[in-house]
Amino acid sequence: MGAEGRRTGQQMAPQAAADGPNRICVVEDDNQVRRLLRNVFETAGFAVSEASSEAELTAILRTQQIALITLDLTLKNQDGLSIARTVRRFSDVPIIMVTARAEDVDRIVGLELGADDYIVKPFNVREVLARVRAVLRRSQVSGDASARGAAEQLHFGNWTLDLSAHDLRARSGEVCALTSAEFKLLVAFVRHPGRVLSRDFLIDVIGGVNAEPLERSIDTIVSRLRRKIEIDTSLPRLVTTVRGSGYRFTGSVTASARP
Repeated sequence: MGAEGRRTGQQMAPQAAADGPNRICVVEDDNQVRRLLRNVFETAGFAVSEASSEAELTAILRTQQIALITLDLTLKNQDGLSIARTVRRFSDVPIIMVTARAEDVDRIVGLELGADDYIVKPFNVREVLARVRAVLRRSQVSGDASARGAAEQLHFGNWTLDLSAHDLRARSGEVCALTSAEFKLLVAFVRHPGRVLSRDFLIDVIGGVNAEPLERSIDTIVSRLRRKIEIDTSLPRLVTTVRGSGYRFTGSVTASARP
């Protein structure tokens, strides 16, 4: 997903329900599979809409705010790849293809059409849920970045974070050296002031499961970052710990264009 962010069903339907950001649309014509996925998602706290055809999916996207679509590629009398192509003409809502097709060509074509992930039946429901959450986290990172507009500098406390120059400067002009992971975490924090960011969310921010995937790695990076930006690391004021949940950036943030 590019820096321009995602266009979701919300843009098509200003009247969308408040639960939109947590709503998944399951596109599947097998009743048993559809019920299974619905149960899995609802148990995990998501709202669920169901469709068994392109027409039903289109109607849902025009009347509800959908956060993610799971799309079967082998619907009766319809090609899921064609449906994905149609959806991409008017929406960037995340799509996970769920199908019995295991051929590489189908997977590649699906991803080229803009699918965000691809799961082959029979599947492990825990894997499906994990993939859904990962795609939603990546989508949220992109969408929140877009919402910040074209601002290239973010100011907080005694610091200016220059997104274009990829550096952090004190008011005195002194540059604070940050590692790539520290910089990415700091950008995530200042772009989400006041919000609790989970360790899973922050793992995705620094590069996903292949980049220091263990939760204690996030804690280590946060600790290093605090030593660089906090006045007193024993009593952090900018990046606070929310026990059992993650971290919250409590500083006041303003944005500006780079001079």
